[in-house]
Amino acid sequence: MTDKAKTRAILSSSMTLKNGTVIRNRFFKSAMSEQLGDKQHNPVPGLARVYQRWTQGGIGINISGNIMVDRTALGEPKNVVLDEKSDLEAFRNWTRGATKDGAHLWAQLNHPGKQSPLFLSPQPVAPSAIPLGAGLEKAFKTPRALADSEIWDLIAKYATAARLAKQVGFTGVQIHGAHGYMVSQFLSPRHNQRDDQWGGTIENRMRFALEVYKAIREQVGDDFPVGIKLNSADFQRGGFSEEESMQVVKALSAAGIDLIEVSGGTYENPSMMGSEKGKNDNQKESTKQREAYFLHYAEKVRKLVDTPLAVTGGFRSAEGMQAALDSGATDFIGIARPLALVPDLPNQAMNDENYVMNFKVPTTGMKELDRMMMIDLVWFEQQIHLMAKGKDPKPGLSAWSTVWATMKGMGGAAFKKRRA
Repeated sequence: MTDKAKTRAILSSSMTLKNGTVIRNRFFKSAMSEQLGDKQHNPVPGLARVYQRWTQGGIGINISGNIMVDRTALGEPKNVVLDEKSDLEAFRNWTRGATKDGAHLWAQLNHPGKQSPLFLSPQPVAPSAIPLGAGLEKAFKTPRALADSEIWDLIAKYATAARLAKQVGFTGVQIHGAHGYMVSQFLSPRHNQRDDQWGGTIENRMRFALEVYKAIREQVGDDFPVGIKLNSADFQRGGFSEEESMQVVKALSAAGIDLIEVSGGTYENPSMMGSEKGKNDNQKESTKQREAYFLHYAEKVRKLVDTPLAVTGGFRSAEGMQAALDSGATDFIGIARPLALVPDLPNQAMNDENYVMNFKVPTTGMKELDRMMMIDLVWFEQQIHLMAKGKDPKPGLSAWSTVWATMKGMGGAAFKKRRA
């Protein structure tokens, strides 16, 4: 990369996507679980407060938490759903404040497939009738394999959600193709063992992702950004491999996808959580020094396509973020959980080249209780809920406070496994 190019690719510099969309800086808020849907799965008013705060904090692209495309298939109890039954004005209230001053708000569209807990989906669907492993079998029922006609109906649901997203004021959409959800299940030879046009070869297994993209594009037009979140790999034996992922990247790039966010893992092997989750402690030292978990993969992808890339996971310092941009491997710095604690992190990092942000997820001191209550997920949800009420995050919030708040809000459901 030339010195001139390096000068342009600073954290505060804008970037123009191939379709002409201008992103005001290089900060990309990756999706987080919010659990701020009402009983009809419309966004509660507090969701608008949270995203407006992130917008004011300097983020370039806000990616929403999971917006489900089918209200009969939820990943979590308070998921937001966008379909023909949705309260569109509630969504407009959300997008209105989050898209000021050139900031973007993209709707992350998702279907859980088999990753829908038993208390929400007595009979989930998936590419094949293969249960989740890693001890998740009791909380997640073995799915029923989708019929061909159902697959096409599901593709249409993604397209409908995208059309509505544009209608209510989102400035783009992102297909969730990672972390073991429906698109990821189709891509994985471990979870997709079909023998028709949707399974077998990687060309067949990627067909669902490509058809979802094509259907969305037909609904929103060429000028509306469509991105995808994609695993670099599943990190499971017999799963979606890095080599296959790169084939999918090339196919999506050729089809015209506007931005690819790189992540990795599934909830059976959650590598996207990194070392803070305790699953990535054997990372190479060079990876830890560079902060970003998936930057090495992005460097390989950059040699194959020129589609803009966002790398998410691990960034904690302005120096590390800038180094990632300088490497040329990524165009955007993906940040998630730190923004639940420091909502103006982008502004701080853009104004201080020595900025560093560190945090440690609290514990009750009881590993089994931490696991049962999903402290490493719910603690961050609670920070988001504080902002939804117009309050500041509390980095010193105790794990026990999270336990009590979860039990108060969910009752007996607090002890039911709601995430794979």
